[in-house]
Amino acid sequence: MTRKNRIILISTLSTMAIILLLAIAGILIYLNTYYHADREAVDAFLEQSQVETVEIDSGIVAFVPRMANAGFIFYPGGKVEAEAYYPLMAECAKNGVLSVIVEMPFNLAVFNINGADGIKEEFPEVENWYVGGHSLGGSMAATYLDNHREDYEGLILLGSYSTIDFRDSDIRALSIYGENDRVMNREKYDECKANLSTLSEHEIVGGNHAGFGMYGRQDGDGIALITSEEQIKKAASIIIEFVE
Repeated sequence: MTRKNRIILISTLSTMAIILLLAIAGILIYLNTYYHADREAVDAFLEQSQVETVEIDSGIVAFVPRMANAGFIFYPGGKVEAEAYYPLMAECAKNGVLSVIVEMPFNLAVFNINGADGIKEEFPEVENWYVGGHSLGGSMAATYLDNHREDYEGLILLGSYSTIDFRDSDIRALSIYGENDRVMNREKYDECKANLSTLSEHEIVGGNHAGFGMYGRQDGDGIALITSEEQIKKAASIIIEFVE
């Protein structure tokens, strides 16, 4: 190899190394950038709810009612800290639904679709179980349910949709979304409704996409005309009626 060719090779390898390092840095920045829970608002809500919490495993927290009539395993929305949904879990539990939230690696449910595995077995006294989630979490919960259809009564979607076709099953489905949700792809949502023949739809007037959790405003979302606390309580009421 000539000296000129060696210089070209070294220059090419150096450029490729720089591009690779920049790509890795970009991925790490993306994965570690997320919506943080409003800890003050979450703590205030939980203090009022006074619901017992049990950490089943690292990042898996159960909100346990005095007497459970159903169980609900919840996958958080994409890039949203799991703690932001503690109020929703607590509100459901306060009204008899044992609610379990699964924290996701890098706050993305795509990295732990099978996160619900083993949770039902921790509460054998609960017979009827549902799985679901918010936004990306809801879609990943639907993917999980596809492989566990006999184990669950239904699917609960918040600002989300299922790309999985459940028309050949008796899976019950609930969809709740905010009137001013500007994050969820409405065109895709309408297209995917056909996958859920038993779908029960509920629009929360004045609500938006981020209002199901307590993590502040989400980029691109519509303006909420009600508080997150109000939207959470409305959503929990709909969920409770659905599972009962």
